[in-house]
Amino acid sequence: MTQKVITQAPGNVWKVLVKEGDSVKSGDTLFILEVMKTEVPHEAETNGTVTKVLIAEEDAVDVGQLALEIE
Repeated sequence: MTQKVITQAPGNVWKVLVKEGDSVKSGDTLFILEVMKTEVPHEAETNGTVTKVLIAEEDAVDVGQLALEIE
């Protein structure tokens, strides 16, 4: 089952910590947004492999934007 990782706040992508093909575990930080000068980490909810990365560092994102997919 594919896990879709959605941004939880509008902001700028500060750091993307994974790439397609990476294995991740539940709780691993996938990327960090800068929201009003605060770092907001987004974590994996399940174990799996990153199949799509749809954001890049310095991108501006909105709340609810699809950022990654994990299978």
